[in-house]
Formats: sequence, C-alpha cells, structure tokens
Amino acid sequence: MRIGVAIDIPEPWGEQLTRRRGEAGDPQAAYTPAHVTLLGPTEVADGALPAIERHLEKVAATQLPFTIHLRGTGTFRPITEVVFVTLAVGISECELLAEAITSSDDIERGSRFPYHPHVTVAQDVSPEQLDAVFDDLADFSAKFHVASFTLFSHGGEGPWRRRRDFPLGV
Repeated sequence: MRIGVAIDIPEPWGEQLTRRRGEAGDPQAAYTPAHVTLLGPTEVADGALPAIERHLEKVAATQLPFTIHLRGTGTFRPITEVVFVTLAVGISECELLAEAITSSDDIERGSRFPYHPHVTVAQDVSPEQLDAVFDDLADFSAKFHVASFTLFSHGGEGPWRRRRDFPLGV
C-alpha cells in the first residue's frame, strides 16, 4: 500500500490551485487536489497501518494549530521541472510535522531532496506552461488556519483516497 500525509488547501483556494494545475496540462491535477505534503508517496506494509495511525495521532497531539500564508510562486528548476506556490508563514511548523511523521519505524522514507514545504501547481508540463503558471500565480496569496493533517492512501489507480484526519493539539 502507498500512503501520503498532507495538509489540504481549503476552499476557495484549493480548487483554484488545482484548476490552474489542470489548465497547465499537469496529469496529476485530476488525481491530487492542492495540498502541502508532509510525507510524500511512501510504500508501507498493509499490516503497518494501525501502528502508523497511532504514530500520527501522537504527532498531531504535539503540534498546536497554526497559520499558513501562501504567497507567490517558486520553482525547483533546473533540478526538477516544478513550479509551486510558496509558504510565507508556516514553514517551520510543516518542517517539524514532516520530521516527526518520518520518525516512525513503520515509515521508511528515502528522499532525493531535502524537505521544502510548498504547493505544487505545475509539473510534467512544457517549459512554456511552467513559465505561464509561474507568472499567473506570482501575486497569489491565501492565509488560512491549519487544525489538522490528513492520511491518504493510494492503490495504484485513480485519485488518492482520504483515510483519516488527525486534529492538531488533541
């Protein structure tokens, strides 16, 4: 089974960012709503899920709710062909959550790149589309309260499925 952990981008901004990703031709827009990743796609044993959920409960309990302010665009080019919306506020809280989530023995996550919280808005599209999305969302701004994160699962086809929300500070 493949899992991921993320913070959803609330409406109206989530739909706006997902729609723009789709307009750029990004194939993931249809399967992955706008979010801030805390744990990227990770293979886990089916039997590990109860222990992982207990671990996520403990992680969530240690983090108080916080604010995320999304503002402007960034890119990982030339390393990877990705354009994203940046976090102006909430970076440290996301970094702490991501680090705590991967501290479980049941989650073996190797990553090619250091963790950098962001909202992907274009990937696997032409350089012209990357440039257009970068410019179109350069003035984007959204501020919202984060009270939980979500465990998702994916069976290999179709969209990611929401499994469970984990309230912060509970």
